[in-house]
Amino acid sequence: MHVQEADKKYIISTYNRFPVTIVSGKGSIAVDENGKKYIDMGSGIGVTSFGYCDNIWQDAIKAQISLVQHTSNLYYTEPCTKLAELLIEKTGMSKVFFSNSGAEANECAIKAARKYASEKKGKDCYNIITLWNGFHGRTLTTLAATGQEHYHELFQPLTSGFKHVHVGDLYELKSVAQPNTTAAIMIECIQGEGGVNVVPQNYVQAIADYCKENDILLIVDEVQAGNGRTGEFYSYMNYGIQPDIVSTAKGLAGGLPMGATLFGEKVKDIFAFGDHGSTFGGNPVAAAAAVSIVKRIDQKLLREVKTKGQFVKDFFKDDPDIEQISGMGLMIGIKPKNKTAAEVVKQCMENGVLCLTAKDKVRLLPALNIPLDNLKSALEVIKQSLATSKQR
Repeated sequence: MHVQEADKKYIISTYNRFPVTIVSGKGSIAVDENGKKYIDMGSGIGVTSFGYCDNIWQDAIKAQISLVQHTSNLYYTEPCTKLAELLIEKTGMSKVFFSNSGAEANECAIKAARKYASEKKGKDCYNIITLWNGFHGRTLTTLAATGQEHYHELFQPLTSGFKHVHVGDLYELKSVAQPNTTAAIMIECIQGEGGVNVVPQNYVQAIADYCKENDILLIVDEVQAGNGRTGEFYSYMNYGIQPDIVSTAKGLAGGLPMGATLFGEKVKDIFAFGDHGSTFGGNPVAAAAAVSIVKRIDQKLLREVKTKGQFVKDFFKDDPDIEQISGMGLMIGIKPKNKTAAEVVKQCMENGVLCLTAKDKVRLLPALNIPLDNLKSALEVIKQSLATSKQR
């Protein structure tokens, strides 16, 4: 049976897949079952940080899998500890909890915030304030945290205690985030699924100040914007703030399932034995893969990410077919003027470039090390796909 037919027969239809079966890849090039090559500008939704089948990443996995593939968290393993050390060194946070995904990393952050607030302010202090257009996961609790109502409609009742405010409205935020009932404010500095929206600098700084003044925890969701994506190790570093809790996943392990929740000094000891857990969290193979990724996200690479991100913006500057371009580093959204984002993505795919959408924008999340010639070629295809037939 053909792969696509078998998929439709045996797999629950939660994904509106493109009619492409990827069978192999190297670097930023994917290959389908017919041998057609594509420049991948989505990297598995920001996951394959160094592209397909990166040699260093493969070697790290092979070395670890020949030693031990799993032990459970009842025992110590070196890759898990090494990864935690690297993350702490790069962020100035204090401790880490490992899980398998962004949703789990956010669940951990929410549990920690509620426990901290309960102990400090009492059992009635449990609300989490998030931003409209944010996205934090697909579990019932992280859906409740997500400020997009269409995700909520079919799954009521969601976990209670979440309130959403509009980006930029500080008065609304302060009126909703009452210090005696609010455990945390949880934000993405760049809303990926919400449309690659860059949250304004002054608003993020004001939230950080308000949290500090009122002993409200600040949680920053770095699931998509983290791990070098914006030209800093985490996107909040572009804002000059220091969160109390940071969640991340996606590009952390370069293609293996891994999430992490980082705790600042204030909350580093909030969990006691048995308060939280994850069977596969910190798995030694996934951790070894992540070590190989995190080690290479250095200042040289981050400068290159910023340079390439600016190259993309300059390439499309004054393009008559673009209504708006947003984002930071290699996390970019392009709003077409004359077509829908879906139409542009479809045409790009037909011409050998894989892109994503985010609301009404074409979303670009290429590998952090995408070669410049691949990037240029992909942008030419995207430019042609944005244009109307008459203009071309």
